[in-house]
Amino acid sequence: MFKALLALAVAALFSLAGPALAADKDAKPASKAAAHKEIPDSEKLDLNTASEHDLVKLPGVGEVRAKAIMKGRPYKAKDELVDRKILTAAVYQKIKDRIIARQK
Repeated sequence: MFKALLALAVAALFSLAGPALAADKDAKPASKAAAHKEIPDSEKLDLNTASEHDLVKLPGVGEVRAKAIMKGRPYKAKDELVDRKILTAAVYQKIKDRIIARQK
């Protein structure tokens, strides 16, 4: 009797999970391009003019790093943040598509 009830419960679980698993199998994976939309240059944060308030909004950039970015101005290229050891490579990778270093 117990085995019959257990078998019935297992069968019921599989019948409920089956459609959910099939739906997941048919779902298309999001492409990297779709998940990572390109930000136009006009919307990127300019390292040479951004305020501390705006810089701290970037992932991995707190007050100390924001002040270091401002102190290191002007920048010819955004990758100078890593070259000058203002940001780690990991933090730079997180924000590189959101920043720009415009020349005056």
